[in-house]
Amino acid sequence: MQTAATFAHPGWHADPERFLAILDSPLHRTVAELQNLMTVVSTRFWAERGVQAMHLPITTDSVSSPMGLGSDSLPVQVELFGRPTYLADSMQFMLEYGCRLSPSGAWYLMPSFRGEDSDATHLNQFFHSEAEIPGGLDEVIATVEDYVRRLAGAVLAEHSATVSRQAGATGHVEHMAALKEFPRLTFDEAVRVLGDDPSAVRDEGGWRTLTRHGERRLMAEVAPVLWVTHFDHLSVPFYQAYADDSRKRARNADLLFGIGEVVGAGERHIDDMAARTALGHHCVDTASYDWYLRMKQARPMLTSGFGLGVERWLMWVLGQTDIRDMQLAPRLNGISLVP
Repeated sequence: MQTAATFAHPGWHADPERFLAILDSPLHRTVAELQNLMTVVSTRFWAERGVQAMHLPITTDSVSSPMGLGSDSLPVQVELFGRPTYLADSMQFMLEYGCRLSPSGAWYLMPSFRGEDSDATHLNQFFHSEAEIPGGLDEVIATVEDYVRRLAGAVLAEHSATVSRQAGATGHVEHMAALKEFPRLTFDEAVRVLGDDPSAVRDEGGWRTLTRHGERRLMAEVAPVLWVTHFDHLSVPFYQAYADDSRKRARNADLLFGIGEVVGAGERHIDDMAARTALGHHCVDTASYDWYLRMKQARPMLTSGFGLGVERWLMWVLGQTDIRDMQLAPRLNGISLVP
């Protein structure tokens, strides 16, 4: 039987004893405490700003990461009562809808599903803390900074000793909580910092993006917490607004800390014409997004939003190296796991 003492690297197979070992694992007791903190602090943070929580379904016909040119995720298709649909990879589109119902914005904390293989930094099912607010990219960046500082301060106030035992220190959390200005680089500036390192930037000819190695180099050489903004538009989902008339760059931003990208943020297209142009630019069929285009035609609005990967945040707090250790009840595609 696997014991708590061997839980640092539990292995990722269908071990029927794993759920019992979790009950005796100090690490997973702390994970449970931090999951609760994430929910409580997030609810208070958004309530103070008048941003309303939304209860949303986990199925959708409009995935937010369609298989466009720069997509790095696979949607999970299922069949419900004879009809194909998808498990939500994100309900960001519904949060945009929620902004038209809630003047200050909308948010949720809910599971997301991805079809690509899991590894030490990717999960098949994970929790997303997502929000959409009125305003542009600068507004959402400022909001994210306030949010992650608030979370870091709550960790220090309520769980400093237990986090220190698991992570070995709390200096990284203290740094986040005290950070007044989050450093920023544009994507082009980041590429210049990384130089000619071919393993740091993935170059597909028409678009480029950072690799995990590139993200780690930036955190080591520039700052342990930093924004990278204005990526090549074809490397991000179609719904990110264009940064200029050339349509080469997006009004988006990734916040890097811990393992790399923990928060992805961006400004959205205001109206249906801009969104329709982007769908064509990214070679994505408009059929599944008809309602989304009609919404933007009927209610054009400047909004921006973000998604924070909860388990990636937990990895950073607890100084862990495998994201699969951050789940109390893991779910891996194609593997039966209990409970």
